[in-house]
Amino acid sequence: MHTGGPAETLPIESIRLQMDTNFIGMVQITREVLPYMRNQGGGTIVNFSSIGGLMGLPYQSYYSASKFAIEGFSEALRMEVNRFKIKIIIINPGDFHTSNSANRRNYLAPTGPEDPYFEQYERTLKIIEKDENNGWKPEVLANKIVMIVEYRYPRQRYIIGSFEQKLAVWIKAILPRKLFRLIIQDHYKIR
Repeated sequence: MHTGGPAETLPIESIRLQMDTNFIGMVQITREVLPYMRNQGGGTIVNFSSIGGLMGLPYQSYYSASKFAIEGFSEALRMEVNRFKIKIIIINPGDFHTSNSANRRNYLAPTGPEDPYFEQYERTLKIIEKDENNGWKPEVLANKIVMIVEYRYPRQRYIIGSFEQKLAVWIKAILPRKLFRLIIQDHYKIR
């Protein structure tokens, strides 16, 4: 699920649905499989975050928050289950050409010309949707995930996206926060 809109005006029902779908649903499944993995002497859990879980994305604040939650949960869980030989892998996809843009339209904040965010949000939404529509085919992601699952010694994290998206993650890690924010604002044409 992928909501969109100003943090101030997105309906609380959409926020709850975003967190329930992306985070609580993943937690429930994880809690169900852990006893089986412990009893069998190990296993691998693959959690899907996003590049949006490594950096806050404008007008996608609750989507980013749900993915940040997956990051923190996975990091803590990795330490808790390590002694049971359970591996926790995080996948951070970038933009892929899927139905995200169309599906988000069902969960947008109600905006209109009277909304103080309206013009900026409409401008930014066009950029978000252009990035998604120009993203890689989902088959690329699927093939990479198959390879990752088959690795005997997988890494803890795989960022799967374009060079620019991987670069953004790296730049965020080294630049002062304010400078990085200005770069993101420039990309999304936020004035």
